[in-house]
Amino acid sequence: MSHKRATKRKAFIAAGGVAALGAAALILPNAMASQTESKDAAPKTLAAGDASDLASQLQELLGDAFAGAYYDSGEQQLIINVIDGLEIDGDDNNVIVQAQSAGAEVREVDNSWSELQKGAATLKEQASVPGTAWAIDPRTNKLQVTADSTVTGENWDTIETAVKSLGSGMATIKKSAGTFKPFLEGGDAIFGGGARCSAGFNVVNAEGAPAFLTAGHCGVAEAEWSEEEGGAPIGTVDAATATFPGTGDFALVNYNDPATQAASTVDLGNGQTVNINAAGEAAVGLQVFRMGSTTGLADGQVTGLEATVNYPEGTVTGLIQTNVCAEPGDSGGSLFTEDGQAIGLTSGGSGDCTVGGETFFQPVTTALAAVGATLGDAGAGAGEEAAGGAAAGAGEEADGGAAAGAGQEEGAAAAGAGQEEGAGAAGAGQEEGAVAGAGDAGDAGAGDAADGGAAAGAGQEQEQGIGDQGVDEQGVEQ
Repeated sequence: MSHKRATKRKAFIAAGGVAALGAAALILPNAMASQTESKDAAPKTLAAGDASDLASQLQELLGDAFAGAYYDSGEQQLIINVIDGLEIDGDDNNVIVQAQSAGAEVREVDNSWSELQKGAATLKEQASVPGTAWAIDPRTNKLQVTADSTVTGENWDTIETAVKSLGSGMATIKKSAGTFKPFLEGGDAIFGGGARCSAGFNVVNAEGAPAFLTAGHCGVAEAEWSEEEGGAPIGTVDAATATFPGTGDFALVNYNDPATQAASTVDLGNGQTVNINAAGEAAVGLQVFRMGSTTGLADGQVTGLEATVNYPEGTVTGLIQTNVCAEPGDSGGSLFTEDGQAIGLTSGGSGDCTVGGETFFQPVTTALAAVGATLGDAGAGAGEEAAGGAAAGAGEEADGGAAAGAGQEEGAAAAGAGQEEGAGAAGAGQEEGAVAGAGDAGDAGAGDAADGGAAAGAGQEQEQGIGDQGVDEQGVEQ
């Protein structure tokens, strides 16, 4: 692992980013552009994190006129939907002027966000059939309804009837070749009894002690989790926080040893880590990366918000929908952006990393608020402290590992401090073109084995890199 504690027992690294988060775009009441300027000026380019912040502010300012937002990653532009009939070019509409001045392209659509939410509530009442899911898609201004391969006959008729009852232009329906299920499986990573999951993000709990987030369906399945199959437990689920099914899929696992050094990073394998700066909100079109103990690192885009999934175990609401692949054992793993925002925890979906499919994630912001935790290092620093934060791993070494990160900048956690001898990257195995580093399931909890232990995802290869970090082609033996 890329951080240690005094007992030399390893803690999980859980998520990260590769660059400092840029200053958020702000909408100031007195920062008004003229109507002529806002109409004639070309839309500004925005970083993904800034676009997400701007969308959240505009949603609050627009109120009932807000109809969703999405990020065009190719053009690096934020598109804000407003209901048709709102005077976009009206002299008195200061919010629209501010939106355009701040860099958003404003688009008129038929369905408001609240109307789409009401449509989703109707689907929940009339069509909560196992194997179905729906999410709001701002790009189409509709509810995106998906039925997996198990939905046939009367169940399919039920879904079609419910979609038609919403009226034309409110929802679309499609079939998925796979089967919706939580991604939990017996095997290798973090272990609880016969179950295997991935850790998500290291956090500091409400008492100031180290903990990590994972999927709720993992937390309700087993009370204690270890880093090796049959090994001694390193963490205990806070039963009061474990949520699944219902209004989310998340759980808090408290490290049993309060001296655990739990850095706010994700280990990409091969000695590479990225740092987490903050919790961020998902936006449709946002480029995201997922780390998991089965498949390592994968990337894709957010495709829907406020998703509802009807798993065989029950209905889960409030999720993020993406096209990022995942497989059993990736549950609980971290979803994050290139610039260091923690976005979600892997819940479930259909398909795999060969054929693709739909995947769903628990928003990190919601989980943090529910469990009373905060992102950041917990005891991650045996060395020199920097103002406002602890320098992780300064001067500490494990067998064969070199201490890294002495004297980190304010609030930053050092990455890669002294991996133990023999620890291997897990889950390496993305196909060419996937983001590299799919290796150490790291904070996904996986694969970083004890001395001499082998990582999961054997014999797989990858070539690409996240951000400016490249990873050489590798093959890891299991």
